[in-house]
Amino acid sequence: MNQTASFDSSFILCVLRASVVKASFGQRSSKRLLRYHFLMTSQETSVHVAVVQAGSVPFDADACVDKAVWLIADAAAAGAKVIVFPEAFIVGYPKGLGYGLVVGARDAAGREEFRIYLEAAIEVPGPHTQRLGEAAAAHGCYVVIGVIEREGGTCYCTVLFFGPDGRLLGKHRKLMPTALERMIWGFGDGSTLTAVESPYGRIGSVICWENYMPMLRMAMYAKNVALYCAPTADDRDTWLSSMQHVALEGRCFVLTACQFLRKKDFPDSVRVSLGDSPDSMLMRGGSAIISPLGKVLAGPHFGSETILTANLDLGEISRGKFDFDVVGHYSRPDVFQLRVNEEPMRAVVAKTEE
Repeated sequence: MNQTASFDSSFILCVLRASVVKASFGQRSSKRLLRYHFLMTSQETSVHVAVVQAGSVPFDADACVDKAVWLIADAAAAGAKVIVFPEAFIVGYPKGLGYGLVVGARDAAGREEFRIYLEAAIEVPGPHTQRLGEAAAAHGCYVVIGVIEREGGTCYCTVLFFGPDGRLLGKHRKLMPTALERMIWGFGDGSTLTAVESPYGRIGSVICWENYMPMLRMAMYAKNVALYCAPTADDRDTWLSSMQHVALEGRCFVLTACQFLRKKDFPDSVRVSLGDSPDSMLMRGGSAIISPLGKVLAGPHFGSETILTANLDLGEISRGKFDFDVVGHYSRPDVFQLRVNEEPMRAVVAKTEE
């Protein structure tokens, strides 16, 4: 069969779209779209990945994005095609902040701290996501990054997915904030249980202690996630064993990223109650990359910023599922079934939308 005859309908559609893009945005964008099509339709057997362990610049979105852009460049220079950042990298995980909360009362200083946090949070999409997409496109890589997203008067702990063409491919909002997080973050819904396609298999994300929700993990395994990204703020010794369990249970690669954060990284405008000195570590890291059979391929690393990398043999996923596929031959749907609501849940629905 000659090359022309092997072109499928998706390629023809891509060419038509590229023509529209060329007319609207120029030849460079058109070529990028065609290059992305070939990338998506060729299944790779291996991929070099990176997990970024670094601290954000808390409450400063512009500075966080600046740091993310050069960290993406560093990881890509090491050969990474998939790059994972920690939870809440933009605009920060407020470790040690109490926001003046006690049961039944709030204080004025805490309200002001929340105002600073809310106004620092980013809109999705928006100018900050545009810059992150441009960085992903400049280096031809997938970027999975934790952000604090603002919608109306609510912050959400969100993970964003960017493709190698710079597009924002999707997002996942944390379903269940933990403990005091529930006072500063809203709750996601099932509409952002996202898994994005890539030549390396599907990429999904489950944030921090969401990974302790068995039904959420099962929902993600059912999406056939190959690269399971677990941005977190959990730097305890027990986190690694949890991630090894996820890898073994889902027969997927797990890429977990945690921040390295010190008390002095926070601005003086907020009260941080943890730590005895400005140099006190509030998050010590613990990032790692784990194979589908639970082998630690990189990390865990503690005590400093770093970029962990590993070359993944994607065949390990199928080899792992030989004896265990939790949503396939090892499931018992005659006994157990999980129902997942992936409809967006909105407080106000206009009649014209019904």
